[in-house]
Formats: sequence, structure tokens, C-alpha cells
Amino acid sequence: MKQEQVQVFQRSLADPQQPLCAVLDGAAVPNLPARLTAAAVPHVCLLPGEIDTELAQVAPYLVQFAPDSALAAQFISEGLGKHWGILIVSAAHFRSLRIHFRNLLTVWEFSGQPRYFRYYDPRVLRVYLPTCTAAELSDFFGPATAFYAEGDTPTALQRLFVSDGALIQQTLQLA
Repeated sequence: MKQEQVQVFQRSLADPQQPLCAVLDGAAVPNLPARLTAAAVPHVCLLPGEIDTELAQVAPYLVQFAPDSALAAQFISEGLGKHWGILIVSAAHFRSLRIHFRNLLTVWEFSGQPRYFRYYDPRVLRVYLPTCTAAELSDFFGPATAFYAEGDTPTALQRLFVSDGALIQQTLQLA
């Protein structure tokens, strides 16, 4: 994807009232913790408590991008098709987002057993959200206005948002 296309997409998302964030998957993004530190962007691991270095490498991270973030450009230009994570548009404070997205990591089976939910894998998000009721969508979206997840092709991005209790999906072609 051309750099100009990435920049146009980034500018289209730039809204000072609703910053662009992401939940990135350390298991999919090579050397994610070091990239986040080098990019000097606000970020936090979504796993609770102290975790060891090995687990930190594969953990999910909540990241907040600046409008012209080089890391956001990398996500779009390099990460699409590689399941790096999902983009989030929200006016909520970073701390509120952290709490919300950390709470989504665990789901409970009917038997009462907890299970890890990899909602930040775009392949999972695109399959899961269309199955949700209006109440489930409201709970899942929480403070998020919209999600962006890679589509079926590396040049497609799905915009997912809720309107009148229904999930709306739009495909954006980036190339």
C-alpha cells in the first residue's frame, strides 16, 4: 500500500474528540513491546498484574495513536493481512478504555469455566460481532464508537459500529 494512501486514511480518522486507539496482539506483531517503547506512544498491557517477559511478548496491548503516528501507519501498511489487532475510535479516557478492554479478555462457559477471548484478533471480531444481540453489542462496544478490523483481503478494512442497536459493517478499500 502506498504511503499516500495510508496518510489519507489516517487523516480521515483524525478527530481530536475521538482519538484512534488499537488493541494490538503481541503474538502477531513482531517484538511489540519494544516497538511500543520506541514509538513513545501511550500503551498498556491488558493482562492484569505482573507478567513475565515471555508472556509480555505475546500479550495484547492497548495503544493510543497520535493523528500522524508512524506506528499507526505501520499497522495499516504492514499489519493488514497479518492479524495485528483492531483499531478503536473512542472519546473515552485511556484509563476507561483499559478497564473496558481488559474486562473483555475473559468469557465464561455455561459450566462456569473462564475462557480467554481473543476479540482483538480481527478474524474473531468480524465473526463474533454479527452474532450479538443489541444488548451484547452495547456491552461489547462500551465506550467505543467504532472498530476497524482488517477485511478478507489485505487492502480491505471493515468499519464496525452500532446504529439503533444494530451492527453496521462497512468495507473500506485502501488500495
